Amino acid sequence: MITLGVEEEYLLVDPATGVPTPAAKDVRRAAGLGPFAEGAEIQDELLQAQIEVATPVCWSLDEVGGHLLRLRHAVASAAEASGCRVAATGAAPVRGGTPIPVTPTPRYLRMEGEARQLADEQLICGMHVHVGVPDPETGVAVLNRIRGRLPTLLAMSANSPLWDGRDTGFASWRTIVFGRWPVSGVPPHFDGLCDYESRLQALVDSGAIADRGQVYWQARLSDRYPTIEVRCLDVQLRADDAVMLAGIVRALVTTAIAEEKAGLPLPVAAPELTQAANWHAARHGLDGTLLDPLGRPHPGGEALHALLRSITPALEEAGDLRGVSGLVHRLLRVGNPAHRQRRALDEKGLPGLLGLLTGTDTCD
Repeated sequence: MITLGVEEEYLLVDPATGVPTPAAKDVRRAAGLGPFAEGAEIQDELLQAQIEVATPVCWSLDEVGGHLLRLRHAVASAAEASGCRVAATGAAPVRGGTPIPVTPTPRYLRMEGEARQLADEQLICGMHVHVGVPDPETGVAVLNRIRGRLPTLLAMSANSPLWDGRDTGFASWRTIVFGRWPVSGVPPHFDGLCDYESRLQALVDSGAIADRGQVYWQARLSDRYPTIEVRCLDVQLRADDAVMLAGIVRALVTTAIAEEKAGLPLPVAAPELTQAANWHAARHGLDGTLLDPLGRPHPGGEALHALLRSITPALEEAGDLRGVSGLVHRLLRVGNPAHRQRRALDEKGLPGLLGLLTGTDTCD
């Protein structure tokens, strides 16, 4: 069985207005000293209205779900005690007139100095899935094989349709905001590990980025762990949807490893098609069509069923097929989180939306 872990970022917001609140220090202190979380599992982010949690290394999706529920409870309780709420949304639906302060670490302060407007507007939250790989060479081969599936994962996870108090017309506005950094989006195809390392080093040497941590591709090798890190996902409203996506990512990695060992051919789409597929997924989510790994359009439901078929053996091997497929069918029935945000706002206004984002009103 291949190990996995999940990181989730959340916004801290005013419970009445939804305006982001710079309370990360207080919330992290309260959550780290509480009975439900260890301090190392809860981390600061770029802005002081954001907080991140990270599960331990897990072997099963049940473990992932248990840890996410525990950590969500810990930070939600700490936020309430600190006078704010935790909002599980990919982008701040409303923003105040005053920029949120940057967390005062040397790295974050440098990022603010180099790109002030981008830092001010980084009120976005993602979900990262780490999946273990046996070695970096295999990891690069996995990146090559899963890159064409990243737009479909993005469409499934889209949870950021609102920004500055209005509908952006995008299912994942977070993807558009995050795409303004110098190195972002779907990673390119690599000719092995040496090519991967030399291209990362060239980016750092160019001065366009300060370090390898600013390589914000939607999938990359982790520099801290022996894992592939998939970063294309918006944070999820519900922990079970996060578990579903984690299971799919692990199955994609497992399938890619098996295909690489078997020497199966790997068709590579033109980079402009992959970039267009990513933008299209951020724009439309599961509405209309999705582009497959070769850039061909398919109805959203058909694309999800094709994804499931391609990873069914890996899901079966892990014992995840029934749980993951059931959650995928629910997703097709009720819509992705962007649908749910829009429905909550239409039916119940801002109070209903905030209830959905903070977990006090599911609106499902």
